[in-house]
Amino acid sequence: MSIAVATGLYGVSFGALGVAAGLGVWQTMALSLLMFTGGSQFAFIGVVAGGGAGPAAFGAATLLGVRNAVYAMQLNAMLRPRGWRRLVAAQLTIDESAATAAGQIDPDEQRRGFWAAGLGIFILWNVFTLAGAVLGDALGDPRRWGLDGAAVAAFLGLLWPRLRQREPVALAVVCAMVTLLAMPWVPSGIPILLAALVAALWGWFSRGPADEGLEPDIEPGRRATGQEPRRCR
Repeated sequence: MSIAVATGLYGVSFGALGVAAGLGVWQTMALSLLMFTGGSQFAFIGVVAGGGAGPAAFGAATLLGVRNAVYAMQLNAMLRPRGWRRLVAAQLTIDESAATAAGQIDPDEQRRGFWAAGLGIFILWNVFTLAGAVLGDALGDPRRWGLDGAAVAAFLGLLWPRLRQREPVALAVVCAMVTLLAMPWVPSGIPILLAALVAALWGWFSRGPADEGLEPDIEPGRRATGQEPRRCR
């Protein structure tokens, strides 16, 4: 819930910036309700505020939204939602809900983390987006309140406990370097995609930590006696 509050509060900044970019209150709300991925939403209104056309804004938002597809593949294998929950889970798959779920070990806690973070952020993000859009000019520059750093701080807080072994730390450093080196040379949104590609290739070609040091699958009965274990019906 602390993640939901911190991230939801960041929605005030988006609501105010959306109206400042020339969108109406309900247009701003539609982005939060339907798109619901903060980075893509800010990319969209950033292009609009700069005088860009709708297709350009949609393209920038789509580039940043690709990361959610990567999260979705992991979460689908982890949570295995069925029926209508699958559609709802797709809408709630964002940075924070994915990180909260991945930060748990027990399967029940993974599901609880995903749904609690996802639903909590969805509700509060839209409530605070509406507040920011309605208040608009009364807030002034949203950045002076420090709201532009709330989501970043929340995600770092989720990421930090994952960096317990050398491989995740090394991967984080390499991806950060790729992002920093690419920023001056490619359009906005591309550096994070390049970092995600590096992480995906790393995971594809490296041996997973769960597979390291494991012995062949030998049943306890066979290991102790050298014979087939007695099975119960």
